[in-house]
Amino acid sequence: MTALLLGAAAACGFAPLQLWWLALACLAGWMALVHAAPTLRQALWRGWAFGVGHFTINDNWFQHAFTFQDQMPHALGYAAPLALALYLAVFPAIAAGLTWRFRAARIDAGWILLFGAAWIATEWMRSWAFTGYAWDPLSVMWVPVPPVAWLATLIGTYALSGLSVVAAGLLLLIPRRPFPMAALIAVIAMLLVAEWRGYPMPSAAPATAPRLVVVQPNVPQDQRGESDQAMMLARLLRLSGTPGGAPRLVMWPEGVIRDFIEDDYPYWVYGNTSPWLTRTRMAAALGPRDMLLTGGTALQFDARGDVTTATNSVFALDPRGWIRGRYDKAHLVPYGEYLPMPWLLKPLGLSRLVPGDMDFAAGPGPRTMVVPGFGAIGMQLCYEIIFSGQTVDPAHRPRLIFNPSNDAWFGSWGPPQHLAQARLRAIEEGLPVVRATPNGISAVIGADGALLATVPHQQAGAIDIAIPPAHAPTLFSRIGNAAAAIVALGACVIAFALRRRAR
Repeated sequence: MTALLLGAAAACGFAPLQLWWLALACLAGWMALVHAAPTLRQALWRGWAFGVGHFTINDNWFQHAFTFQDQMPHALGYAAPLALALYLAVFPAIAAGLTWRFRAARIDAGWILLFGAAWIATEWMRSWAFTGYAWDPLSVMWVPVPPVAWLATLIGTYALSGLSVVAAGLLLLIPRRPFPMAALIAVIAMLLVAEWRGYPMPSAAPATAPRLVVVQPNVPQDQRGESDQAMMLARLLRLSGTPGGAPRLVMWPEGVIRDFIEDDYPYWVYGNTSPWLTRTRMAAALGPRDMLLTGGTALQFDARGDVTTATNSVFALDPRGWIRGRYDKAHLVPYGEYLPMPWLLKPLGLSRLVPGDMDFAAGPGPRTMVVPGFGAIGMQLCYEIIFSGQTVDPAHRPRLIFNPSNDAWFGSWGPPQHLAQARLRAIEEGLPVVRATPNGISAVIGADGALLATVPHQQAGAIDIAIPPAHAPTLFSRIGNAAAAIVALGACVIAFALRRRAR
């Protein structure tokens, strides 16, 4: 029970509460419980209980998504966070079990380093096992503490999570060695602050510099499917403003444009709408040097002209209404955009969990789209932004990342958590990230993770801002998640060296 409560309290370290100091204290208490476990089975149980409490609270926004799923009982939403947590808790349980096997009579620095290495390995496993669920890695709690979050430029998300576990474990040593440990922490803090202050401050952009216009129409999920598209388009156009002296890259969210905008579909697909007319109306927001990026849906057909599948996509439109590029989402949401293991789950009736009549098809992976007049723009659709090291096409580094999202599913906790993870991606890659959502939180994030402008949750509005500069490629952007392996291996080597020296 103690491990369960510690896990639940540790979830308060993440957005929207951001009590990172409480998360550290809870991690330290849990590590002490694992070390004190009399058997491996008890250690695994304490790890699993911690994970159940942690992930149940952290993913409580899952409940909100079921209020929009008419094919399943809405009450099932209250069980969904717990059901997910029962699986996710396996990963901290593995970390606890691996580390317990190497415990000494007393908690020492070597054991703490091994715990950090085990956490790195299991959190990385969580990002890809069964298609992966990388939501809220431990390191995202540092986003409101820039000097610490800055370490992600060097070692990335998963290694920073492991170092967070090490930092929590060191708290357990302070009562034994208060002065050396306090001095070490103070020195590290001063070094981090010095490095953070070394970031160049962006200079004021000239009036003719290209600008971003990020639109948030404030469309709740329960109105999205039933909305009048003409009315919705009018709202988007109004919030998009008018052309000025500088070229504008207008950005609309995922999930608002429901009409199909591509040509050459069978006539029966369009109904009473015309894709050319829809695109012409969308392009009315643009001046002669403007471009529009918007979420939308594309269909795929077989040789007989029957619809086989669809893609969740981003389209680039020019002022004439021509489509100048398309990106298809690659990392799809299980149960939201496709049904995993359909051979097993369809006979159980769980296909009703997936909205719509068909699964989406996955795109080829991170891509950079060259947008005329604005250069290379990276694309990450919604959920894709949470996967560290899978954000940018390394062969074609963009000037910024566009992350349209539909956070209307996610209640009050989901949007700030999603935003925090996008900020961590900006820090890792040294690139600005732009989020456009139907009802929040839309934002322009600087390459250092700072929020340059936002539209609050459940408010309509728009951001008009000069395109922020990118930083030089970070170390992490060059080596990716190999950094996690290097840090984990280094922690293990140091841990065993300390143990050998102690003998």
